[in-house]
Amino acid sequence: MQLKQTIAERFMTLCNTVGIKPNELATRSGVTPSTVYSMLDPARKEIHITTIKKLCDGLDITLGTFFSTPEFDALEQEIE
Repeated sequence: MQLKQTIAERFMTLCNTVGIKPNELATRSGVTPSTVYSMLDPARKEIHITTIKKLCDGLDITLGTFFSTPEFDALEQEIE
């Protein structure tokens, strides 16, 4: 599983856990809904850490909490 896909899936899992939709996540995070939906799009080329931080703030979690999952731990190292 690739990093971008893992990030998108993690945000969807968190939204489902909290009981909100991507539009609500955008509102809580102070980003546009198009930013959230483009982040969820598998064709997206980049996801900026500042966007991830804002979305985490909207969910009231830290970056450490966001990335502290077995899915992220299982990703292969990008540098070879």
